[in-house]
Amino acid sequence: MLNRAVGRRTIFESATDYAEFVAVVAEALRTRPMRICGYCVMPNHWHMVLWPEHDGDLPAFVQHVSNLHVKRWKKAHQEIGQGHLYQGRYRSFPIQTEVYFQTVIRYVERNPLRANLVVRAEDWPWSSLGQASSCGPIPLADWPVPQPAQRHGERWIEWVNGPQNEGELQSLRTCATRGRPFGDDAWVRQTAANLDLGATLRRQGRPCVARRAAWSG
Repeated sequence: MLNRAVGRRTIFESATDYAEFVAVVAEALRTRPMRICGYCVMPNHWHMVLWPEHDGDLPAFVQHVSNLHVKRWKKAHQEIGQGHLYQGRYRSFPIQTEVYFQTVIRYVERNPLRANLVVRAEDWPWSSLGQASSCGPIPLADWPVPQPAQRHGERWIEWVNGPQNEGELQSLRTCATRGRPFGDDAWVRQTAANLDLGATLRRQGRPCVARRAAWSG
């Protein structure tokens, strides 16, 4: 899932800003349990790959994190009462297992490298890849699919740092923007039907008549 600042404004400008957000997530986990498989905090947005255990866990957790972060950020930056911090409702999409799930984790952890913020993706401290271990500031959950032999081992890190083709990037961006399921064609069609996401499969510009379900990958 993705949450972005309104107008793409920079809301994480210093190490303190990032650390405060990480602290908010850690605090939220104590009252809103959630399996976080991967994450990355960027200057004007953040990604999380979540694996909810129960219906309703996803919106409850994300709303708790977002609301608490807004409250504390506005107080720290003396902007109480000065409008929205986030552009609106978070965006999310379902993910098929195996290679598709790993592809999304890679996309999330590769964000700082793609934005030219670091030379190597693992150099960005505000991500699941940048954490020294699963005992880092945000506890990382096991994946719903087989993980690499070493979560932060050399093979995984090199794959994250390797180039991504434009087709893969465009597909992931479309899923993030429209809430379209990410997987093979048959799974995407079936999942869209099961979750009432048929509108996300239509070409942009056509009338949207279906409701959009809230889910996360």
